[in-house]
This record gives sequence, C-alpha cells and structure tokens, in this order.
Amino acid sequence: MTLKIRLRQQGRRNRLSYRLVLADSRFPRDGKYLEMLGWYDPHLTNEKNSVIKADRIQHWIDLGAELSENAHSLVARFAPEVTKKIHARKVAKQIKLNAKRRAVKKKRAAQAK
Repeated sequence: MTLKIRLRQQGRRNRLSYRLVLADSRFPRDGKYLEMLGWYDPHLTNEKNSVIKADRIQHWIDLGAELSENAHSLVARFAPEVTKKIHARKVAKQIKLNAKRRAVKKKRAAQAK
C-alpha cells in the first residue's frame, strides 16, 4: 500500500477549494482518504487562505508517505520546515551512498594490488 499526500478537490464549479489529505495511491482523487492534513482555498486573498498541519505531514513522511507535485509546492509555500527536512534526508542518504561507493572502490583497488 503506497501512501500519498495529495490535494483533494472540494467545493463547487468555478469556486474550488482543496483539502490536503493522506490517501492510498489506488483511491480516486476525490475518493476516500485516511487523514485530512490541511486545506487550501485559492480564492481567499488574505493570509488565512490555508491551514497545514506540518507535524502530521512530517509524521507521515517519516513513515514512508510521498508528496505529490502539487502537494509538495503547497507544503513548501506554507510549511517550509517540512521540505527542508525532506531535502536534508535526501542529502544525508546521498552522502551515505557515496561513502559506501568509495569504500567498495578502495577495497577493489586493494585487492587488485
């Protein structure tokens, strides 16, 4: 079961709002979801046009959920600390992988001599 954090359309025609939800990737876009993680209304012009539960989003990302493209841009805009942690995790994983590759390369070089 792949979990996705994505946007779910709400509202009426020409007046859509969106919920940020955690859903199984097999569920339809506007189908059932496991947890509501926030909402976004693009028609409101004031600062209170969204609510994002950054702690819950971070919790689900730690458990292996993935952000969709649109959800990622929304989270980056309203909860940048979550995207910083995601980026830091990717960088740490890359550093670890590079160190492992270097160690294998040194080991092969030592065996060849």
